[in-house]
Amino acid sequence: MTATTVWEGKYIKVLQDGTWEYVSRARGIQAAVILAIDDGHVVLVEQYRVPLGKRCLELPAGLVGDEEAGESVEASAARELEEETGYRAGVIAPLGFFHSSPGMVSEGFTLVRATGLERVGPGGGDAGENITVLRVPVAEIADFVAAKRADGVAIDVKLLLLLGAGMLAG
Repeated sequence: MTATTVWEGKYIKVLQDGTWEYVSRARGIQAAVILAIDDGHVVLVEQYRVPLGKRCLELPAGLVGDEEAGESVEASAARELEEETGYRAGVIAPLGFFHSSPGMVSEGFTLVRATGLERVGPGGGDAGENITVLRVPVAEIADFVAAKRADGVAIDVKLLLLLGAGMLAG
């Protein structure tokens, strides 16, 4: 069977293929997720997410090709990292392409590692994003995430990347 578009907006579309209903990105837009490491610390962001109705703790991320067609993942990741966090990366290295919720969305993202960070601005994102930038020691990430969860902050699934080894050991 072929998927039929049920609804399409500027950034997403809802598709149906037989009995499956799922969401896809419109116009071939992709996403880049940034693992920004600096001197034993990871740079995280916290921002309000409308679908959740609350703030969410996340790795910095952004859309690829939403503003400029043909933009590379690396260029987009560099732009988004600086816009959201105020950090400029010396090196951005792709780590692979992943799917976040394959039973519900077709979207995937390219995970990149950003190193050689230099603080060049305040971050915070575009007007209205109200992003809080957090620099957390990698060794303290599990406790930090637990404290945020206890405060009612949503935790993005991609943070399992940082929690995985500790979760397997306990």
